[in-house]
Amino acid sequence: MTSHDIAALADLEALYAEPGAASLAKEVDYLHPYYRTFVEASPFCLLSTMSDKGGDCSPRGDAPGFVQVLDDRTLLLPDRRGNNRIDSLRNIVADPRVGLLFLVPGVNETLRISGTAKISTDPDLIARCEAHGKVPTTVLVVSVRSVFFQCARALVRSHLWSPEAQIPREALPSNGTIVAELSQHAIDGPTYDREQPERMRNTLY
Repeated sequence: MTSHDIAALADLEALYAEPGAASLAKEVDYLHPYYRTFVEASPFCLLSTMSDKGGDCSPRGDAPGFVQVLDDRTLLLPDRRGNNRIDSLRNIVADPRVGLLFLVPGVNETLRISGTAKISTDPDLIARCEAHGKVPTTVLVVSVRSVFFQCARALVRSHLWSPEAQIPREALPSNGTIVAELSQHAIDGPTYDREQPERMRNTLY
């Protein structure tokens, strides 16, 4: 049987045209002041890490500027309160390589950052990340290795920011429905859904 899988770099490159000059010029190994504006305007980013199961990706969000720029090669990312799975942190202990994708509401370009991260409990760094009177347990100190903006095509095609593209939450299975099914109903779905708004208010920070 003929395989259609691409296994060799030369075969892959033969399928695509050479990248344009701008595609190469936009990548730098530090946080240029123009790129810093994206980080400081962003209330949401995706954090990618590596696990023994493969690649992993986790959302991170707060008020714009929650990811702090310490200098042009260092970012500070607080680990806000979550579900205590600490998947990303476990992954970083084993493999420090990380990727960050920053989104700015209404802006179709995104910002991609690659580098390495370490987990810190430095009191001064943690104090810098206080929000609503609460501080994170740990912070990620990200050493920047590569930065560039991603063009707008993906967000334009997806209509991500378009009001008419928004999907009502009730059109998808509720969280309670999912955990009830996957726990073989050891978790009561309706109760989980009913308590979720209060649980969210009490555990946001």
